[in-house]
Amino acid sequence: MQQQMEQVQAELARRTVEATSGGGAVKVVAKCDGSLGSINIDPQALNPEDAHLLEDMILSAANQALSEAKEISNAEMGKVTAGMSLPGF
Repeated sequence: MQQQMEQVQAELARRTVEATSGGGAVKVVAKCDGSLGSINIDPQALNPEDAHLLEDMILSAANQALSEAKEISNAEMGKVTAGMSLPGF
């Protein structure tokens, strides 16, 4: 079972989800291991007067991507640990 869990964790590290904010002005890619893969910002969204708005869009997209990644991770790990009572899983 440990090998199966390690395999699932490796697969989750390669699997990604994407979320956007601000009508596509900010795009965040998150890995299903809980890390961020990339953040892309449309250059047209870079107005110094709207820095706070851009920060909010980045935060929104990042949180959405990480939430989706966590859901996938929990579902995949749940398949491995189904029926078992393991702390932390």
